[in-house]
Amino acid sequence: MEYIDTHSHITDEAFAGEEEAYIARALAAGVTKMLQADIDSRERERMFSLTDRHPGVLFPMLGLYPGSVDTRWEREIEELGRWTHRAVVAIGEIGLDYHYGAEFAAQQREALRVQFELAARLDLPVNIHLRDATEDFLGIVRDCRHLGLRGNLHAYSGSYETFLQLQRYGDWRLGIGGVVTFKKASLAEVVRKVPLERILLETDAPYLTPVPYRGSRNESAYIPLIAAKVAELKSCSIAEVAETTTHNAAELFGL
Repeated sequence: MEYIDTHSHITDEAFAGEEEAYIARALAAGVTKMLQADIDSRERERMFSLTDRHPGVLFPMLGLYPGSVDTRWEREIEELGRWTHRAVVAIGEIGLDYHYGAEFAAQQREALRVQFELAARLDLPVNIHLRDATEDFLGIVRDCRHLGLRGNLHAYSGSYETFLQLQRYGDWRLGIGGVVTFKKASLAEVVRKVPLERILLETDAPYLTPVPYRGSRNESAYIPLIAAKVAELKSCSIAEVAETTTHNAAELFGL
């Protein structure tokens, strides 16, 4: 079976010096493609260097993470222009995150709008990070529906009702990761209701490690564990989950 990890951070310091072994373990587990989320200018060059060494296996995104937005956000957005000629598969990870406070909430909203426009100009999907800012996000997506947005909400933690609302304003899929394996996770009920054709698999490695490895470092090789839980919740075979989610990812990101 073949899988695609639609969101990981192999250049995170957690994997320093272990990147090649990480990739080898993922390939051995059937995870043949791994999408690399961009954060900001501080680690972008390192991320592109790694993806360049693994064509057809690692695929880069380009974007300014909401947690990196501050008073210098416009300079960071300008910096993206240096990389738009590269073969990126999405504008991401971008979005809104008020979890640690709303000091730069206005700047986050403006940065998101600008990057939605960039995605539309480049005809690319978006990869969304959203935490504690659902209403503001829905408002911006509604305002930007003329852009014909398509993309996914990575590490989805919202409700089924929010998923339905999103479909009114674009072509959206949900990134499902290790949280779905947690005991009493409300995400399980969402996964039961959302069509498999709208689901992508991801790790967000090194974060959000699935059971039974919860509490340790996550990695792409654990994607089959997430697929198995989705299969259980959807009452289907893991082979069907692998085939459908791989197709979903390949179609959305042009892989």
